[in-house]
Amino acid sequence: MREAARELGQHSEPAPRPLSVWVKLVYGSGDWSLASFGTLRQIFYAIFLTDVVGLEPRLASFAALLGLLWDAINDPLVGMLSDRVRTRWGRRRPFFLWFAVPYGLGFVALWWAPPWSSPWAVAATVMATFMLSDTLQTLVSIPYYALTPEITPDYDERTSLTTYRMFFNLLASLTTAVAAPQILDTALRHGLTQQQGYLLIAALFGGLAVIPFLLIFAVIREPAHVLAAADAQGHESFLATLRAAWANIPFRFAVALYMFNWITFDLVALMLPYYLVYYIAQGDLLAQASLFGVNLALESAVLGLLLITAVLALPFWNFLANRWDKRRAYLAGMAFWAGVQLGLYALPPGATRTVLLLAALAGLSVSTAHVLPDAIFPDVIEWDELRTRRRREGLYYGIKNLIRKLTSAGTIFFALQVLGWVGYRTPPPDATHFTQPPRVVATIRFMTGPVGALLLLTAIVVAYFYPLGRERHARIRRLLARRRARRGAPH
Repeated sequence: MREAARELGQHSEPAPRPLSVWVKLVYGSGDWSLASFGTLRQIFYAIFLTDVVGLEPRLASFAALLGLLWDAINDPLVGMLSDRVRTRWGRRRPFFLWFAVPYGLGFVALWWAPPWSSPWAVAATVMATFMLSDTLQTLVSIPYYALTPEITPDYDERTSLTTYRMFFNLLASLTTAVAAPQILDTALRHGLTQQQGYLLIAALFGGLAVIPFLLIFAVIREPAHVLAAADAQGHESFLATLRAAWANIPFRFAVALYMFNWITFDLVALMLPYYLVYYIAQGDLLAQASLFGVNLALESAVLGLLLITAVLALPFWNFLANRWDKRRAYLAGMAFWAGVQLGLYALPPGATRTVLLLAALAGLSVSTAHVLPDAIFPDVIEWDELRTRRRREGLYYGIKNLIRKLTSAGTIFFALQVLGWVGYRTPPPDATHFTQPPRVVATIRFMTGPVGALLLLTAIVVAYFYPLGRERHARIRRLLARRRARRGAPH
């Protein structure tokens, strides 16, 4: 490594060709599919299990936890598989052709409420459908994420590409967060059940999720130098690749940052419907708020304003990351978000207008949380290639997705366990107004505010010590270019 360091700066790498807007748009659209799935699950799955499926919160938490833990195991395996696949279409693209439609069908299966009388049978079925849908999601998401460092090696161009991705991510989050409660509310007002409403939502967004992956298969091409490097490197055992990943110091920091970032987002997203219904609306299950002169379900108005702000803030964070660097921009955004979470804790019941204001402010930082961790992560791939002479994007993104699922599983388990222990009660199926015990409401409020702020502060500390900035990454790329020039590999 010292010898490599002496060579840094002695060779200039040709500037990579900027990606076209069309390529960025097509590639970024894949995050519409993944964010539709993720947003519905993050925000509505817990309350679906307790209030529609009818599972006691602690039993529901075990069903979700076991399903996610099992499925998380396949993330590094799918990543390694996508590193080793060789077809005339490349390594990643075949997965989009093979699994786009099954992924859309699995989307719907997740929102089926089993009609069994035994709670244990219901929990087992929920766990099985969870595993199925999440496995299908893995088979498209890992190859998709692994394309990010392959499409462009440039530090700032990766931020731009991730910004396009997060535009579609936040647009999908906005659409699902606003439309899902409205569709459910309309279904209930027209005599449908909550189960029928959720299945309608899942069929709509599951069908739309198929289209972007088929477009990516048709349009995106994998770069020649990446395929050449993959063909030349041979195969290592699974344990050897895991040890190599652990030895990658920037990767450790990036994973820790990613973990605390998304634990916070998952916890806040999961608790927000409970917070709005049982604290702000004081048990009014059909509470509404006005957004731009339109009356919407309270959850739709709050989440809609938050995500509209997040989408509008994307160019600002892209600019700030280019002006400073990704790490410093992330620190600023997370510090601001921590203050907003404490503001939510300070609100009195019924403060609908103020919660809308705080939602708009939170959207500024939610934009940061979506863009910058994903823009930071691809840079660890070149650090690994410098040390090991191997390209293992699939493995790294498999481990990243494993961490993402473990954090999601842990957050769902923790939150539902806490609600169960403090005495959360499931409302009757036909209820329009239902109050929770004061201890439950206080717990919901505390987990939404101070706990979320504490997790954000932890992410800030990790980001502060992240070791791979723009200048060091540029030096690594120059050395890799020198190696490729020596062996005559394409750039």
